[in-house]
Amino acid sequence: MSLQKRNFIIIWISNLLVAGTMTMIMPFLSLYIETLGHFSEGYVQKWSGLIFGATFISAFIMSPIWGRIADKYGYKPILIINAIGLAISILLMGYVENVWQFFFLRLAMGVVTGFIPTSLAFISTQTEKKEAGKTLGTLQMGSVSGSLFGPIVGGLLADAFGFQYTFFITSASVLLAGIIIFFGVKEVRAAVSKKARQIYSRRQVLRGIFKHRLLFNVMLITSLIQIGNFSIQPLLSLYVADLTHDVTQVTFLAGLTFSAAGLGNILFARFWGRLGDHIGYEKVLFILLGLAVIFMIPQAWVTALWQLILLRLVYGTVLGGLIPITTALIRREAPVTVQGEVMGYNTSFRFFGNIIGPLIGGFVSGIFSISAVFYVTAALFFIAWIILYVVDKKPLQDLDDIIKGKS
Repeated sequence: MSLQKRNFIIIWISNLLVAGTMTMIMPFLSLYIETLGHFSEGYVQKWSGLIFGATFISAFIMSPIWGRIADKYGYKPILIINAIGLAISILLMGYVENVWQFFFLRLAMGVVTGFIPTSLAFISTQTEKKEAGKTLGTLQMGSVSGSLFGPIVGGLLADAFGFQYTFFITSASVLLAGIIIFFGVKEVRAAVSKKARQIYSRRQVLRGIFKHRLLFNVMLITSLIQIGNFSIQPLLSLYVADLTHDVTQVTFLAGLTFSAAGLGNILFARFWGRLGDHIGYEKVLFILLGLAVIFMIPQAWVTALWQLILLRLVYGTVLGGLIPITTALIRREAPVTVQGEVMGYNTSFRFFGNIIGPLIGGFVSGIFSISAVFYVTAALFFIAWIILYVVDKKPLQDLDDIIKGKS
């Protein structure tokens, strides 16, 4: 077995573990907040958004820093640090006594959050550009497979043993992923001269990204995608509770609803990536954003839980291609000497969406209703579609030339 294939398999398994265990707690995040005191529904919705988004505030700041470190020292050390830090943070969450402690732990966790995006960047740097879509789509299947079963397992564990026990299981599983990376992955870095590395200062890279139309706008689109996805996720368990009369099974049913999108995702992630390799990533992204608008709006109209689950399944088939395609686009445009840093900025754009999304979701649902959040999400996907349409009409640029001041 080649080293590249071995690394891919290990990263795939690690993503399965991390994504699965991290999503165990998502179905009951708002329900866990309710156990910390006697709060109104509006208070719980507001803090659900704040606590969900807190992690991504510090992650937004740290991602380019970790990316720059990865360009210098490699991705493997960062993956191990992330795993250990996540395990400790999640373990401590099982002992919180109020919402403020929960909030600050989630904030601290953001410093080491980014295992999945970092693993995507790691595999991307070891993959030929012509196969980036298919490879990243396959890797996405690992994290989504974990996301598919995580919410269901988490819901069952929470119903059977309580929330604290689920935090313990999650922490141990993330730590196991770090151990697997430590002993199993061998990173071979591309040979780049010291002189070439010195050309690209942090300011030059950032300036190059903002002047590169395609790169900057794809990152902006990534933010809009994440805002749309994360605006509804913290509220989904409350939405499920409104659609069912079986209050004893709310966490399990919420997990099932989360997993519906994951199933659609895993079924089509590799397909969209392979299609992007053949016909172009821009074309596939254009199709995906249009379909996302179409499949998002009816979720606001459901009157029964089975309808929501079915629509989340269909929406998931589109969602499966968005991250691999945008990552493959970044991989195609970024020079090898700064790929880690550029990927880090792309991750920051993703985390920015993760921050804003829950806040928008909580704000809109608090003023109007949870159903209204789906309309806002559809509007954001449509804006992303328009941005891509406009940018695609412009001539291509070379990031290397922009950084060096040649264009």
